[in-house]
Amino acid sequence: LIEIEVGSDVEFGDGIGGPRLELDVDDDGLVDEFYRNLRSQNVQRKRRVPVREARRILTRDEANKLLDFDELVDRAVTNVEENAVVFIDEIDKLCGPKVDIGRDISGEGVQRDLLPLLEGTTVMTRYGPVKTDHILFLAAGTFSQNKPSDLIPELQGRFPLEVEFNSLKQEDLERILVEPRNSLTKQYQALLATEGVDLVFTEDGVREVARLALLMNERAENIGARRLFTVMERLLENLNFTASERRGEKVVVDADYVGRELDGLIKDENLSRYIL
Repeated sequence: LIEIEVGSDVEFGDGIGGPRLELDVDDDGLVDEFYRNLRSQNVQRKRRVPVREARRILTRDEANKLLDFDELVDRAVTNVEENAVVFIDEIDKLCGPKVDIGRDISGEGVQRDLLPLLEGTTVMTRYGPVKTDHILFLAAGTFSQNKPSDLIPELQGRFPLEVEFNSLKQEDLERILVEPRNSLTKQYQALLATEGVDLVFTEDGVREVARLALLMNERAENIGARRLFTVMERLLENLNFTASERRGEKVVVDADYVGRELDGLIKDENLSRYIL
């Protein structure tokens, strides 16, 4: 071990003002200069580390000296204010009654807290103030147990464009299984390759998996493509547990293989409803 001195930037984040959503700042330059002064402070401390770790730490510190941190922050903040896209998923979960006693942390309360962000305000962050006037906000939800009109009118008005998507078809599920770079079929092939098992998915096997996933979505709750993960896990459950004993084998997942492994699951509707 050797002893080295490294610089540790003092980070003043949420402890000073924090991410207050409804804070408007009149003098942005004053606050920005305040944050610059905080970031400029540097504390030297000693550490005892192995030589290999010391080389990595010192290389990183020297590389940081070549960068103008303030310029990077300014460019990042400008890029966020002009080009950022904020995606709010599962906004349908915010449909709920208002709480009249105490602090309103209900769904309606959260909706009202979002209004200043959507209509434009200045948010304090650890890197200074960020204006949300030109940030694009997108929201999505299934609305299976409610409808968009259940949101408060003020929030509905902040999202003037509404698009409704169709449910996934069998062909869509087939493409999801094979086309993405990190698709489920490729993940399981890579996983079993570590045990020396050559896993092959045929077209009819993929088609059968997609068909069964679609069938389970129709019989139980429709959770879309998430159903593929649990179906694949159940399909390859036995192989996963015995893979170490089948080193060097080639396993072909075709329609017959899928039928043998999942036939009982599909027939037992009481059991299949718990396979989410």
